[in-house]
Amino acid sequence: MSLRSGKAVIQALKTLGHYVHEVDPQEPGWQLDSKTEVVFLALHGEYGEDGQVQERLEQEGVPYTGTGIRGSRVAFDKELTKHAFEKSDIPTPRWLMLNDPGDPTPSGIAAPWVLKPIRQGSSVGLQLVDDDGQWETALAAARKHDERILCEERIIGREITVGILANEALPIVEVSPKAGAYDYQNKYTVGATEYFCPAVLSTEQAEAISKLGLKAFDAVGGRDFGRVDMMLDAELSPHVLEVNTLPGLTETSLLPMAAATAGLDFNMLCLRMIELALERN
Repeated sequence: MSLRSGKAVIQALKTLGHYVHEVDPQEPGWQLDSKTEVVFLALHGEYGEDGQVQERLEQEGVPYTGTGIRGSRVAFDKELTKHAFEKSDIPTPRWLMLNDPGDPTPSGIAAPWVLKPIRQGSSVGLQLVDDDGQWETALAAARKHDERILCEERIIGREITVGILANEALPIVEVSPKAGAYDYQNKYTVGATEYFCPAVLSTEQAEAISKLGLKAFDAVGGRDFGRVDMMLDAELSPHVLEVNTLPGLTETSLLPMAAATAGLDFNMLCLRMIELALERN
């Protein structure tokens, strides 16, 4: 998905008249072009989102878009994120860590559950578990992506996301998969999910949810832009799931959708992200 985001960003920046040099950090010995003024990060997953690339860029003294080293590390690690939420009194589903392939179903959290690899993005490895009979298979599937698994209380309700740009909340997006959960396949298959932006909420609800999104973003050390995912339960009470510091920038991505609803097209969104990076320098 990094490649898809990268291609979209490159096209936008070239359309705006910028010189763009593409670098794949998976290539050994990657180097920046000597003309580089700012690095636009369009990376997803380990190394791109976990602070490693950010650390190297800071060592080289090159401005880059998005969250810094510490915030990236916290937001990418679901356990660290949960601790940050709890420290800031942010409502989040009950959870516990699973570190062993033989871990039993949690006695303190009633089914249904969600199992998440601790350091994966884009819902990679996410497993929904309805009852004890599904536990062993689901845990084994999740552990294919990480030995450490977060077991979380599954909130049944509406899934929403709060996009953030320049310390302001964008219009709230509601995601509604046509079948199943909002997993990797439904995220990146065009037509598999319906999106509603702005989400149908009262003014008071939208304001409270937006405020909570900004608080959660700040709790993990987010910077400039990002996305905060939540669930609304049957009473429409929000439960914060996680913070994405490098959200997708593709045709099905939620942050560009929210920005467009706010009147900022994709090209100008990319330009604003660059401006925020340069303003720090």
